Amino acid sequence: MNKEVRLQKFMADQGVASRRKSEEIILEGRVRVNSKIVKELGSKIIPGVDKVIVDGKSIGGRISYVYLVLNKPKGYLSTTDDPKNRKTVLDLVKDIDQRIYPVGRLDYNTEGLLIMTNDGDLTYAMTHPSKELKKTYHATIDGVLSIEDVAKMRKGVDIGDYVTAPAEVYILEENADGSVIELIIHEGKYRQVRRMFEALGFDVKRLVRTQIGNITKKGIPRGKYRHLKKTEVKVLKGQNKRKERGGKHGKR
Repeated sequence: MNKEVRLQKFMADQGVASRRKSEEIILEGRVRVNSKIVKELGSKIIPGVDKVIVDGKSIGGRISYVYLVLNKPKGYLSTTDDPKNRKTVLDLVKDIDQRIYPVGRLDYNTEGLLIMTNDGDLTYAMTHPSKELKKTYHATIDGVLSIEDVAKMRKGVDIGDYVTAPAEVYILEENADGSVIELIIHEGKYRQVRRMFEALGFDVKRLVRTQIGNITKKGIPRGKYRHLKKTEVKVLKGQNKRKERGGKHGKR
């Protein structure tokens, strides 16, 4: 006998969107269960029994899970649609037949790694705060960090409405034009890395996410993707004890 599941989890498992985005879709009145519009987030359905329709399309068939890691260029939105018809990351994976979505986001002008999937469990595992999944960024800034600046980042930076958790900071390059800093965080607040540097008085001229957990962008050209290996998916889901691999660092 099929068990009841929350509607937003079912939608995420069917590759409609992440659980959070699925909640927004429900609240917007875009979901029908057995021909009735459902707008309550606590609603539950029985897979295989209840008929679920999202934006006029029935969902609920057997799903084939897809796991991609994309090397996102500048100039693409990390979303599945845009009312202004700007380019989104879906434009870079048009050859994928299944309906997939990005896990988390990268800013329009931020480059680097972005996981895309239709597996709601992976999305939950990667985005839940308790998981503390490490993400590595290389930021090119318009100045040189002082010892005090580094200490602040390692302790936590007040970015206005939030004090960040301690970050790992490594200075990779320093020259007359500025610096390249490696920053490792486990949070995902809106524009967090840029706001951390801005709070210290620096402008970020380029920002690249180079690693997510155990996944690096090695061998993935800008604008291209590769499929994740089963072992990589398991690590991201926290299903084994393999340690995340760190990169090469400069001065600490």
